[in-house]
Amino acid sequence: MINYLWFLLAALFEIAGCYAFWMWLRLDRSAWWIAPGLLSLAVFALILTRVEASFAGRAYAA
Repeated sequence: MINYLWFLLAALFEIAGCYAFWMWLRLDRSAWWIAPGLLSLAVFALILTRVEASFAGRAYAA
């Protein structure tokens, strides 16, 4: 059950990071939006390391 929580958190951080870059590129926001975007994507990557390897393989295969 904890793996589902990790995936949910990872998805939220991935969406937030991509949205920050999208705001900078498409909405003409300040380049300062890149910093929280990078931080969010780094947290996304760190969270994915918390998921068990066997569970992650099945989830990404689906």
